[in-house]
Amino acid sequence: HAWTHAFRGRKEKKRVFRALWNTQINAAVRAEGLTYGKFVNALKKKGVKIDRKILSNLAQNEPETFKKIVEFVK
Repeated sequence: HAWTHAFRGRKEKKRVFRALWNTQINAAVRAEGLTYGKFVNALKKKGVKIDRKILSNLAQNEPETFKKIVEFVK
């Protein structure tokens, strides 16, 4: 019985963390005057290949670096 919940939990953890990263990126990007969707679209157009986990980490721990990325894609 516990194994079924453990299996589900491992799958769910991936969804939960991705949603958390998206929320953190969205908050940081809105402070710079963009929306999350426009920011991600601009990243793809500019060819920036930084995943959401790293972007979220930069937004929290390296705000100056994150700000430079936002300025680059604007």
